[in-house]
Amino acid sequence: MGRADLILITALMLTGISVYLFLRVLFGNQNQTEFLAWAKGEERPKSKSQVINACLPLVHQFTLKYAVKIKDQFYRKKVEKILMTSGMSRELTVDEYIGLRLFLGIMFPFFLLVMNFALDLGFPYIVFLFIMPLGYMLPDIHANGVRTSRINAVRIDLPFFIDLLALSTEAGLDFIGAIQRIVDKAENSVLADELSIVLKDIKLGASRIESLRGMARRLDMGEITSFIAVLADADATGASISQVLKDQSIQMRLERFVRAEKAGAKASQTILLPIIFLILPAVFIMVFGPVVIQFMSGGSK
Repeated sequence: MGRADLILITALMLTGISVYLFLRVLFGNQNQTEFLAWAKGEERPKSKSQVINACLPLVHQFTLKYAVKIKDQFYRKKVEKILMTSGMSRELTVDEYIGLRLFLGIMFPFFLLVMNFALDLGFPYIVFLFIMPLGYMLPDIHANGVRTSRINAVRIDLPFFIDLLALSTEAGLDFIGAIQRIVDKAENSVLADELSIVLKDIKLGASRIESLRGMARRLDMGEITSFIAVLADADATGASISQVLKDQSIQMRLERFVRAEKAGAKASQTILLPIIFLILPAVFIMVFGPVVIQFMSGGSK
């Protein structure tokens, strides 16, 4: 039996196994309720990443059972914090996130490696050594990107929301009623979504400060943490909440102005190197190039 026949037989076997596993994923009874933490009976939102949505059924089928066997509490708490601060805790559980890492970092590169051997694609095997850590870190890259966009959105909306809270409390609404009014009026806002979670926690029996501190843990931002601390102090001392909100609005706008100044200074420093090494040489060539050429040609036209 020649090498070509061996490759053909291997490819046919792998194709049959792939078809079987694919049909098993589509029509199999995926009884994974013991692995999931969705006990409220609510339909969870889909992830904004189509890669995660496509891989999640395969994760349930192949790697979730291995993810639940990882019992390292430090590692699991780290993953839980990633999900919480990125706002993905309603989309994925800790076990699903670990299973996604295992699938993209181990199983998928191994499948590509087998297909490379079976179909004789000719890719160097060292390429798959680079694909494995990239696939393992892909969920973290997505989570960090989502967290950054959430932080930027909250920083933009926070002074405006605090102004609305101050106006609502001055108009006669209590603090919870003011939050409810803002949540009802706001659309497609990260901060409004977090405040709606605060209201749900209060309805379930949590105190106002505990619910707000939960929002601070989910967002993990210095501005939100300091804002909640000031509200807690005002609540403990009985200070006027409207005046506290006004002072915080002024402080937040000042901090945003300082961040904008820092970003502008950093941008000017960043553009300095391209100006020196790229733009200035091009300008010198355009200005003095004809002079140098005319001088080298002896001044003749």
